[in-house]
Amino acid sequence: MVRDGARTELIGRQDECKVLDNLLAQARAGRSGVLVVRGEAGIGKTELLNHLLDRATGCRVVRAVGVQSEMELSYAGLHQLCAPLLSHLEGLPEPQRNALRTAFGMQVGDAPDRFLVGLATLSLLAAAVGDEPLLCLVDDAQWLDRVSAQTLQFVARRLLAEPVLLVLAVRESGSREVLADLPELAVRGLGERDSRELLGSVVTGPLDQRVRDRIVAETRGNPLALVELPRGLALLEMAGGFGVPETRPLSSQIEAGFLRRIRSLPAQTQQLLLIAATEPVGDVSLLRSAAERLGIDVDRAATEAEASGLLTLGTWVRFRHPLVRSAAHRAVGFEERRRVHAALAESIDATLYPERRVWHLASATAGPDEKVAAELEGSAGRAQARGGIAAAAAFLDRATELTPDPVRRGARALAAARAKYQAGAFDTARELVDAAELSHLDEAGAGRATLLRGQIMSAAKSASAGLPLLLEAAKRLQPFDSALADQTYRDAIYAALTAGRLATGGVRDVAEAVLSTPGHTGTASRTRLLTGLARVVTDGYAVGAPVLLDAVAAFRTGELSREDGLGWLPFACRMAHSTWDFAAWSELSARLVDLARGSGALAVLPSALLLRLSNRVFAGDLRAAASLAVEASAIGEATGSSFLAHYGALVVEPFRGRESTTRQAIETLTQDRLLRGEGKVTTATQWAAAVLYNGLGRYEEAYAAAERGCENPQELGLSLQSRVELVEAAVRLGRTERAAEAVRTIEEMAQVSGTPWALGISAATRALVSEGEAADALHREAIERLDTAGVRMDSARARLRHGEWLRLERRRAQARTRLSEAHEMLDAAGAEAFAERARRELTAAGVKVPGRAAAETALLTAKEAEIARLAQGGFTNPEIGARLFLSPHTVEWHLRKVFAKLGISSRKEIGSVRLETMATTP
Repeated sequence: MVRDGARTELIGRQDECKVLDNLLAQARAGRSGVLVVRGEAGIGKTELLNHLLDRATGCRVVRAVGVQSEMELSYAGLHQLCAPLLSHLEGLPEPQRNALRTAFGMQVGDAPDRFLVGLATLSLLAAAVGDEPLLCLVDDAQWLDRVSAQTLQFVARRLLAEPVLLVLAVRESGSREVLADLPELAVRGLGERDSRELLGSVVTGPLDQRVRDRIVAETRGNPLALVELPRGLALLEMAGGFGVPETRPLSSQIEAGFLRRIRSLPAQTQQLLLIAATEPVGDVSLLRSAAERLGIDVDRAATEAEASGLLTLGTWVRFRHPLVRSAAHRAVGFEERRRVHAALAESIDATLYPERRVWHLASATAGPDEKVAAELEGSAGRAQARGGIAAAAAFLDRATELTPDPVRRGARALAAARAKYQAGAFDTARELVDAAELSHLDEAGAGRATLLRGQIMSAAKSASAGLPLLLEAAKRLQPFDSALADQTYRDAIYAALTAGRLATGGVRDVAEAVLSTPGHTGTASRTRLLTGLARVVTDGYAVGAPVLLDAVAAFRTGELSREDGLGWLPFACRMAHSTWDFAAWSELSARLVDLARGSGALAVLPSALLLRLSNRVFAGDLRAAASLAVEASAIGEATGSSFLAHYGALVVEPFRGRESTTRQAIETLTQDRLLRGEGKVTTATQWAAAVLYNGLGRYEEAYAAAERGCENPQELGLSLQSRVELVEAAVRLGRTERAAEAVRTIEEMAQVSGTPWALGISAATRALVSEGEAADALHREAIERLDTAGVRMDSARARLRHGEWLRLERRRAQARTRLSEAHEMLDAAGAEAFAERARRELTAAGVKVPGRAAAETALLTAKEAEIARLAQGGFTNPEIGARLFLSPHTVEWHLRKVFAKLGISSRKEIGSVRLETMATTP
């Protein structure tokens, strides 16, 4: 692809080079750029990266190359890219710094969440930018270890206002799963004219026209093939066209050409190439050490290898093309490859690179060897502690193969299966469980194997598909590991509740299994939480709710470890909501969010935020709820999930009366392929529709949605709230019998719960089906109890209903007072539709109330508003960035836009701005 060896003149690549040059200019101007260069082997991706490198004067450059043999070593590719930047680690926030240091094996600690590692990488790249742009080049990205690829995808999605250019070259046959949805440059074959020009530049002797045409046609414009294939043609073939036509795939032909060139080299030079191909990092000193152990004359072999054009030895070892690496492996037999692995294992410093050393040692081991298997098991533990699940799985898999003792082999196979499951390799995980069960497993091991089968089935198929196995596992585990058994029951019953009406007997099966377990007569809070929910399912709310209330109270007062808090607080929050214990729900959801944020538990934080924002909606603080929704949405953007943003909208937007955004959230969630078939999705979306239409006064639509929302009362939570919406809509439509039936159910539950929220809702709904002074008294009781509970949204709506009733009773003065209270509370909360209902009622009562004041003209996006709010609260740019998964540079960029829209120039002035009056856009 070059003319006279100059990379600056890539034949036929003017358009591609222009794209890259524009991105580089953009980075120099202070704007981020991301590009995935995708194409088949030999198409010229590396040359395009070199084109960028040649033009990177004045830029800081970091590089990484994916290597197939390193795909199992977690964070290996990311470490390679970030190694030159690690001097900037100390400037990162402590949780991010610790996450990255742990991931890279620089310190011992709890396994870091991979999204926290992603945020740390983003911050590191931003910190490394000084007066010059940063150019990050990754070649052969299809061979990056999975977690490195996922991290770089995370970073690519979040780069915005940093002078950073990230370019990743990916072979076309590589999986699109990890680097999907990023800007792409598809590199295709050269045109015929350019192909002929390139071919002519590398063939100096006579070339028969028919041979030229055949080479151009068969290579399909692949530059590497055009350069390499003529090397394999004899002079007679080139001059006269005599020879057998090649039928193998193009990549195989190119590799075969490299293989012929390798086999033509002296034996020691072939050995040196094999060592270089087997040692993925490209460490020249390690290459030399291993070669000397094998008795190779390194200087002579290196000179011959470089003269062949197949590799270069500089600061690092670089192959002409990745196919040279695979050809070097094919050039020799198994025994020679085993000797090279052994030499590398002996040459690697075990204190610096223990995992790499043991991997080579295992590859050099031909049969069962307990010592090597034990080392692999230890390496798996270290990898898992760094968050390297895929690496741990690979180490344990190989350890299983090398274990001579059948008992140990079974335990290691089970550990390998769990790691494969956690890494998402479900088929391999099933095979390893099969292997474990063929070995001798004790009863506890057999229970864990059944649990793993159930978890694999739930993840690979559906929650209901794995339920029977989860139940069997919990029963088997109870005598040996009650904590794990409780976790299994918890996950099983939650899976059954999620499946809802679409599960065939699932919830009851789990509940009966919980109650049949001897251990569930205890007093531990987690045990009583399970027992209480099981009693609700089997014996009814009156029997189970008191147990749940006691369990929730124990969670409020008891100390929890980090692990128990993250595992059980979400469940406790849901049960507090389901038993109408608003104080407990408020306290526990706040603790859960603080715990998840503080520990960087990004697997739990999204659900914690959603639980908290639901609580804030009922507290009448829609702005706090919207703020939490922005944070949840930021996590969704970073992780590639739109669910979080839509679920936040589903809870907040109905109270605002915004039909289009509510309907959009409902449609997105109900049509989501991953959520299809989950009963709780139906309940949540129908509850949202019922709230929306009650607020808008469209009671027929509210009634229909509420009926669907409360079809499965065992789901509790929003199913119970749907019943409340049903009463209001039914009364408005004159369907008094249906309303009375729902009220009786609510009253029964309220008497069992006895909390101010439950009793307040009971009084509010009974007031709607009552008349005269009894109705008036119940309205007043409802308001008093809901005020006590602190459920301001329900309290404001209760005032609205009371005011509407008073106006119809022609008690206009009292109506005006009550409706004014309702309008003030609902307007302050941002519940626009309900506030408009109150305004219309006040107008009918003879009070002129202006419509909702127009928002300030400065339109901030939801993200800008949240950044402004956090800045107003005293958060620094790094702290805001950590909350919203942005780099400090990007936070500053957003703040500059906020300042411009608000007409201010600094953080000092933002404190005087009334952000709550600002209109926002999505």
